[in-house]
Amino acid sequence: MKNALIIGATSGIGKELAKLLVADNYNVVITGRREKLLKEIKETNPEKYIIKVQDVTNLDSCETLFLELKKELKTIDLVVYSSGVGDPNYKLEWEKELPTLQTNITAATKIYGLAYNFFRRQGYGHLVGISSIASIRGNRHVPAYFASKAFQANYLESLWMKGKRSKSKIIVTDIQPGFVDTSMAIGKTFWMSSTEKATKQIYTAIKNKKKKVYVTKRWWLIALLLKIVPSSLLYKFS
Repeated sequence: MKNALIIGATSGIGKELAKLLVADNYNVVITGRREKLLKEIKETNPEKYIIKVQDVTNLDSCETLFLELKKELKTIDLVVYSSGVGDPNYKLEWEKELPTLQTNITAATKIYGLAYNFFRRQGYGHLVGISSIASIRGNRHVPAYFASKAFQANYLESLWMKGKRSKSKIIVTDIQPGFVDTSMAIGKTFWMSSTEKATKQIYTAIKNKKKKVYVTKRWWLIALLLKIVPSSLLYKFS
């Protein structure tokens, strides 16, 4: 029986991915701040879900979480970081930027480090980060979010490099979604994917141990264009 930990599973991609893992016979630890939502998920399959109420920005609680799981489960096969926030910030108000930095950078780095070292001592494991297509370039309306996702993407690639050189069998996967119909999405956009469709593609990438994948698949084209378009043209459409 394999064990998985999903950080940020009360809704969206984290919640849907937990369902797929349970259907694939995983024991799944789900975390989040909203205990009521975690309990509702657990009620759908009480024997397969373990809930941990946690605010990921409380860094001490992150360490406590991994210590508890070491005692309770002994091993963890898969860790997914699915927490993420980011709101438009036209006036660069610090109060709006700070939660993005705390969740997408500080907390993400803490979890990535804890998971990697857990796997290193264990001898194996798969770390998955949900970054974003936003990691490729900047954006004048949501600067902290785009920058934080670039940080995550580069950090995950760095851990992938470490994993390749490690004696432990550590796999690192960077998932870069485009627009997905979750609470993070604002308004109507092109190529908006349902959460279910996006999550199925994410799980396929996880099972295939991909290094990086764009979700849905056709977003590779946007990724390619973003990498080559000059800033002088990009800013007119951002």
